[in-house]
Amino acid sequence: MNPNATSALDPSSVLQTLQSSRRVDSPGLLTRREALRRGLAGTAGLLLASGLPLGTPAAPAAPKAKAKSVIQIWMWGGPAHLDTFDPKPEAGSDYCGPLDKPISTNVSGIRIGELLPLLAKQADKYSIIRSMTHGVNAHETASYMVQTGHPSGGGLVYPSVGAVVSLFKGYEAGYRGLIPPYVVLTELQGRFSEAGFLGSRCKPFATGGDPAAARFVVEGVVAQGISDERQKNRRELLHNLNTLDHAMKGDPRLAALAQCEKEAYDLILGDAGKVFDLSQEKDELREKYGRNTFGQSCLLARRLVERGVPYVTINYKGWDTHKQHFQIMRRKLPELDKGMGTLLEDLAQRGLLDSTIVWWGGE
Repeated sequence: MNPNATSALDPSSVLQTLQSSRRVDSPGLLTRREALRRGLAGTAGLLLASGLPLGTPAAPAAPKAKAKSVIQIWMWGGPAHLDTFDPKPEAGSDYCGPLDKPISTNVSGIRIGELLPLLAKQADKYSIIRSMTHGVNAHETASYMVQTGHPSGGGLVYPSVGAVVSLFKGYEAGYRGLIPPYVVLTELQGRFSEAGFLGSRCKPFATGGDPAAARFVVEGVVAQGISDERQKNRRELLHNLNTLDHAMKGDPRLAALAQCEKEAYDLILGDAGKVFDLSQEKDELREKYGRNTFGQSCLLARRLVERGVPYVTINYKGWDTHKQHFQIMRRKLPELDKGMGTLLEDLAQRGLLDSTIVWWGGE
């Protein structure tokens, strides 16, 4: 498949390709999905043998999907479930170390890690899946499996969830925003091609920069040390020097280039690019999210989905601890708690949580 031929892709054929590969599991293990499939097949056979009609009564119609956007919080490196949302203090200090005092949440019967008090107050806004696992122990191949739903290997590089959403909810589905439909804050993992066989059209836009900095230098949008006024003057000078455009007025190829330039400058100097300007938010709210890269990325993710961007990934580094684990957790977990807890609260208060999927997890 030509990776640059994305515009010619038929979404229905892409869906068939994505569904055509059955997950490969460890030999001898029966996955929950496979157990259900076999159980349903056996039940169908019994119904046929007994003469009972299949499909009666009719299953209720599936509820209408409400999600318009996804915020994926990718825990780069893979945090321990025991430290976060699946504490097991009864297992003893050999397993949970000093983090052995889980706290209750605002949902009866659910406890989470002791360093997540703000998220404990937001537990009615999320579901915890504690049974999901896989047998891949390498970061690279595990990241690929979790983000694509397919094991590594074979002749096809599958796209990540973000790239698939970009295809079905992005430009091919009528999305007209100047901000790309798939945004990564702030850097790509570099462990696999997020776009896979979908090609460059579905690649994510990685912002670069640091949203917690005094000026968030977004790659291709904000230039370091150059003011908006200087950008305008540069554009005017460029137009004055563009003799080819003056000599070939009305040429369709130059008109297409001019349209691309207009959209680029609309993003750099117009309202669309202002979504990256976090100084427009109240200082009180910025402090609540946390004045660090992750906290301000959560705030920016909210602003992006507010603008209709279908898929935003926050690549949150620093969870692959090989030494001083608990010292690092006492720094990182409060940072996570503040940023993600405020994000859930903020989305709910703005009426965005019902239409936004927040997916937290790592490899």
